[in-house]
Amino acid sequence: MFDKLRNAFSNAAKSLGEKELNDKDIEEILYELEISLMESDVASEVIDTIKSDLKTQLLGSKVDKKEIEKFVKDQLISNISSLFDAAGTVDLFELINEKKKTVQPFLILFVGINGTGKTTSLAKVAYMLQQAKYSVVVAAADTFRAGAIEQLREHTNRLNLKLVAQNYNSDPAAVARDAVLYAKSHKMDCVLIDTAGRMQTSKNLMEQIAKITKVVNPDFKIFVGDSLAGNDTVNQAREFFEHVKFNGSILTKSDADARGGAALSIVKITSTPVLYLGVGQEYSDLKPFDKEIFLETVFGSLSDVERKETPKPESVEESIAESKPEPIEEIKPELIPESVLDEAPKPEPKLKPVLESTLKPVQVTKPAPKQESVQEIKPESKLEPKQIESDDPFEGIADKDISKYSDLYDIAPPENDDEATKLGNAIRQWINQGRPKPGEEKKQESDKEETGSKHKQDKEEEKSKKKRGVFGFFKK
Repeated sequence: MFDKLRNAFSNAAKSLGEKELNDKDIEEILYELEISLMESDVASEVIDTIKSDLKTQLLGSKVDKKEIEKFVKDQLISNISSLFDAAGTVDLFELINEKKKTVQPFLILFVGINGTGKTTSLAKVAYMLQQAKYSVVVAAADTFRAGAIEQLREHTNRLNLKLVAQNYNSDPAAVARDAVLYAKSHKMDCVLIDTAGRMQTSKNLMEQIAKITKVVNPDFKIFVGDSLAGNDTVNQAREFFEHVKFNGSILTKSDADARGGAALSIVKITSTPVLYLGVGQEYSDLKPFDKEIFLETVFGSLSDVERKETPKPESVEESIAESKPEPIEEIKPELIPESVLDEAPKPEPKLKPVLESTLKPVQVTKPAPKQESVQEIKPESKLEPKQIESDDPFEGIADKDISKYSDLYDIAPPENDDEATKLGNAIRQWINQGRPKPGEEKKQESDKEETGSKHKQDKEEEKSKKKRGVFGFFKK
């Protein structure tokens, strides 16, 4: 594993140890290092960074020729270690626990092209969460690839998990939303959303995955890449990060990867960490990525390495504490002579500011004629019943209203588009009525009928008065 990458760094270190350190020799050796790194699937941006840093350190240091090999190795390890440190680390369990405090499910979106092991990686993550005692529901939002729903259903059956799915060619965003509604109504901890394998060069398909992201607003997005795909995996990560801004990566087939450049390149290009490595076909074959294990695999033992660590920035609290000014001693009135206080000028009273709108001339408008009947005041935010113009039957409805309505009336997630449309219209009507609780609808209808009857009676009396004469007699 990582044989080529290890040889690339080792050859560069030995070559420098056999030559005098002048600018020409360094350029030649760095060129050989560049070729070796390219063969190891390291991206060009990462190669340029390593070459630039190494050249600066070699030209600016005076090192014994016998220790040059160790010096170069230490500098390379320090550079690569700093790249992983800059990307940071992610504790997925901690993020889920934080979201659980809000009584809302944690949404994880999986992206990547077909054939990289994306669906299998989703099943492995579901198994990992299941072992940690989290409740999980899976959304089959890959509605385009033949067999994708059946493949995911097989995984969920084996793991005894709930699967939310629709027919092929249905809207993937609607499937994802149905899964979120199900998780909210059943108080589930996590929702794992599988998406169709998008080629990074297809603009329309990439925009479709961006639509899913906008509709469900996932808490975490994971890119799944194939370690054996070489530089193509790096290009995929670059394009997906541009459209989706994923938070971390999973590299599959890492047990068969002899180069190791993909992990280094993805971390450098996206500044996001590699979360897990797929090392087999079993559900348990998902191992957390460890920077130290990666460095030991590439360079061997790190026991004698003098690593140059990147200094940690000050915490916000420490910087604020250090920058606090010294407290100013308060001058108490009793310490000042009364004569000084009497002579001190008193501040002039401040005038209240005049609003600019009050200075503008007032336009006189004729009052509108009185209407005999009382006009009903309609709420400004009234939602009209949904028309079939959009793919989303819940368009314009906030997630909190959907969740509250489902909890109050114990509504199960819709199974098809017609049920989803009916549910959306029912929620809109409920919002227009002021979001009443169960049982309050009848009271509102009764109040409305009583108000209408009284209004009709007042109108009849007014009509009767108009027919009377001056002395109370009816006009002929």
